[in-house]
Amino acid sequence: MFDEIDLKILEILQEKARIPNAEVARQVGMAPSAVLERIRKLEQQGVIQGYEVRLNPAHFGQGLIAFVQLQVSGATDIGARLGAIPGAQEVFQTSGDWHYLVKLRITSLQELGRCLREDFTALDAVTQVSVRIVLDILKETRKISLDQ
Repeated sequence: MFDEIDLKILEILQEKARIPNAEVARQVGMAPSAVLERIRKLEQQGVIQGYEVRLNPAHFGQGLIAFVQLQVSGATDIGARLGAIPGAQEVFQTSGDWHYLVKLRITSLQELGRCLREDFTALDAVTQVSVRIVLDILKETRKISLDQ
């Protein structure tokens, strides 16, 4: 599906999305126009979904991370409502005893308590909630392994 050059371009862009096209071309040994064409093709195919800035959450007082597991009753479309909760960064539907996992990035334990009381348990379908508070981040990335 991807040749070696595409994979190298993707690797470079994952490391630094704002790298100049000419520098990407230099690193892969191609003309800038050819690299730009490949990048545009990868964007059109949906391989590259976008570019975003990673902000330091501590600068915005959002240093607390909590993972909230939820059990829900009945068939429900609660996923979109979970995603709309302030501070919810990621929402996953999961297998097993817990139906949803939500990654929250928030300001404090008080904010977590408020969020649990007002946002999560206020949802009718929620029957049980479990919370895990992150004590330390050992690794956090959105990079995709390309060596498989």
